[in-house]
Amino acid sequence: MENLNYTCPKCKNHTYKIGQMRATGGTLSKIFDVQNQKFTSVTCERCSYTEFYKTKTSGLSNVFDFFTN
Repeated sequence: MENLNYTCPKCKNHTYKIGQMRATGGTLSKIFDVQNQKFTSVTCERCSYTEFYKTKTSGLSNVFDFFTN
């Protein structure tokens, strides 16, 4: 996703930064504090407009997250 041909829909800028965010999904993941949802963010460097895209997570990363919380 690093070679993204991104144009900001607000200001038409072409420079951006990529980031990641994790979040809980359902009730059990909230109770056990497991962030099983992963998102990639694309943020415009000029106006800070941000879009989030859902990323696939593996079961192994969810198990590791459970034991490291």
